[in-house]
Amino acid sequence: MKPEQSGAESRSYGISELAREFGITTRTIRFYEDKGLLSPRRRGQTRIYSSEDRVRLKLILRGKRLGFSLDESREIIDMYDPAHGNVEQLQRLLSHIEQKRAQLQQQLRDIHSLMSDLDEVAVRAHAALADSTDN
Repeated sequence: MKPEQSGAESRSYGISELAREFGITTRTIRFYEDKGLLSPRRRGQTRIYSSEDRVRLKLILRGKRLGFSLDESREIIDMYDPAHGNVEQLQRLLSHIEQKRAQLQQQLRDIHSLMSDLDEVAVRAHAALADSTDN
């Protein structure tokens, strides 16, 4: 996960513009700001988001879709260091991905086990129902 900003890109964005672009509420953006994930400049009461803020928001939302916590996303995003090839950031990202995969695999096993248990109980209930109607 890295900010995808070119040096020539210095556009600014309003909170409503970002909310529309990403399909989220302005309240969500303010929440991320309150958590220290975004740092817009202020012009009076108006928040002015930089291209970097926009990219951070995009990465936060991508992390959320992947099941990362906000703290995990912050940790990975804050490790962005192109001067050193982002090696540590990429290693941390891969570590989080493996942890998430292991967690999901366990949940999948649990679901299969539960489905099997439900099937067994359903078979028994059908058999008991058939026995009670035969008598």
